[in-house]
Amino acid sequence: MLEKIKRLRELTSVGINECKKALEESGGNLDKALEILKQRGVQIMEKKSSRKTKEGIIEAYIHFGKNLGALVEINCETDFVARTEVFKEFAKNIAMQVAACGAKYIKKEDIPQDILDKIENKEEFIQKYCLLSQPFIKDNSKTVEDYLKEVVAQTQENVVIRRFARFALGEDDS
Repeated sequence: MLEKIKRLRELTSVGINECKKALEESGGNLDKALEILKQRGVQIMEKKSSRKTKEGIIEAYIHFGKNLGALVEINCETDFVARTEVFKEFAKNIAMQVAACGAKYIKKEDIPQDILDKIENKEEFIQKYCLLSQPFIKDNSKTVEDYLKEVVAQTQENVVIRRFARFALGEDDS
């Protein structure tokens, strides 16, 4: 059981007690425990989504060739959480995601309806250009939204990707 708790913690970065509870609920099944933790993350995120997020950080990522970069603003409820390694790593990873994957919107609801009306394959467009719908570059078995839910579960606070900007040499703004 201890090895499974350790493995689950490595996979999710959730606290030991939460991992233990999920494994007990799942009868020791690692896959079911992962699903239980994912559902808890969704529930925590829903509960906390109405809380104000006035703290946070602005993170920058510049690609090693210095021809590509991104700025992101990630907000949370308290400055205490904004200073944690979990939060800082999340901001760094999101900045890298924005630079690498060229998102134009945070979520699908941000896409103007007139643009969406012109798109033939809407799901493909959403997955490509909506940050939360993109596969997470460090673990493409989950989306950026799944990663966000994990961070909310870990920090026990509302965490919001407020805005971002991506810069690439030679690219138009359109």
